[in-house]
Amino acid sequence: MIEGRTGAWETVIGLEVHAQVISRAKLFSGAATDFGAEPNTQVSTVDAAFPGMLPVINRVCVEQAVRTGLGLNAKIERESIFERKNYFYPDLPAGYQISQYQQPVVGCGKVVLDMPDGKTREIGITRLHLEQDAGKSLHDQHPTQTYVDLNRAGVALMEIVSEPDLRSAEEAGIYLRKLRSILRYLGTCDGNMEEGSLRCDCNVSVRRTGDPYGTRSEIKNLNSIRFVMQAIEYEARRQVEILEDGGTIVQETRQFDSGRGVTRPMRSKEEAHDYRYFPDPDLLPLILDREWVMQLRAELPELPDAKKARFVRDLGLSPEDAAVLVAERETALFFERVAQGHDPKTAANWVMGDLFGVLNRLGVGIEASPVSAERLGALIDLIADGTISGRLAKDVFAEMVATGAGPAVIVDTKGLRQVTNEVAIAAAVDAVLASQTEQVAEYRAGRDKLYGFFVGQVMRATQGKANPTLVNELLKKKLAG
Repeated sequence: MIEGRTGAWETVIGLEVHAQVISRAKLFSGAATDFGAEPNTQVSTVDAAFPGMLPVINRVCVEQAVRTGLGLNAKIERESIFERKNYFYPDLPAGYQISQYQQPVVGCGKVVLDMPDGKTREIGITRLHLEQDAGKSLHDQHPTQTYVDLNRAGVALMEIVSEPDLRSAEEAGIYLRKLRSILRYLGTCDGNMEEGSLRCDCNVSVRRTGDPYGTRSEIKNLNSIRFVMQAIEYEARRQVEILEDGGTIVQETRQFDSGRGVTRPMRSKEEAHDYRYFPDPDLLPLILDREWVMQLRAELPELPDAKKARFVRDLGLSPEDAAVLVAERETALFFERVAQGHDPKTAANWVMGDLFGVLNRLGVGIEASPVSAERLGALIDLIADGTISGRLAKDVFAEMVATGAGPAVIVDTKGLRQVTNEVAIAAAVDAVLASQTEQVAEYRAGRDKLYGFFVGQVMRATQGKANPTLVNELLKKKLAG
């Protein structure tokens, strides 16, 4: 909700996500799709719209779209049609984009969001359709001319359209992260927004709660979740200010200026009739075999929601911890390797605590972790069998990160084995109490808070190696005497 001068306004948001399909070839040609290739080196005669060239559907791209639809709990349409969407850009050689409009390959579905308050929100999916990407106009190669790179032209995109169910920039961010996670689990899109393989258009309007939908603006081609959230925040407040000043919202397409944090008008909003959609005469209807779809469903991997439920049910994790661990497929796999044969809660604490801290500091993902899952599990074993204490384990872990050595080697070479000899610990306790007679008297007189001081002194005297349980037992016994 947005608080304006005249009361509260509700933001209504629908997102159109363009996800590049993971495929070695384009949607209707055999040209490569590798990112970062030299301009115009991955262009077939079909992509360049040479006269007489005919598109041929790439089965892999269709399979990826169907897998994505199944992962979104969506209806798979047995028959769909490709249409021509007509518009004229320098980087669209044919003057039209082959897309789907009236009969997409995937119909209604849903995405379940884990909200910060522990509740869930269900966001509807209107449709998923396949379409070609356009090329790219390069404005920084020449002082007065625009260059065109057609490497992206014809690359397969899945456009995933949500219902207008989102109500805040925060919800939009949660939705995009969850959708990207599902795509990565499925292996249908890598989700790298920096490389343009996941882009988002935002439809934003405001209204009084309970009123009909207001006039919306569309913000085009946002390539980061942070920019999506900033653009929504700004646009919603802009519309509220206009309405409260007695103005009206113009339906239009806008762009987001990330440097200034504002949206600016691009053009009046096109309607479907402006694109003059009509069935592509070169492509027959796409008919899906029921058994083939069922086979794809059976081959789906365990997706985030199912994995989260299993972690809670079988491993005893809290829903909050499970949600964090399943957010990225690589993180979930890493955690499961650590937890194999170990206490799951201890494994989760190490992964989400110490390991995440190191990864954030180094600026790398878990796939580039300096500590392997197997070695982190070995460290947990040393704690469990009493070789080292939990506090010493922190030091061992830091050394593992710095040197790449295994935990057992570090413990042996640095002499970090935990002291469990009761006689040795008792001697250290006696020495500390003998040197702190005033504090002992104060403690026995009722100053209980000094107990932690004594524990710290004993641990310092033993270089942190004393077994904490024995330290506490002996201290309490001797202080009571």
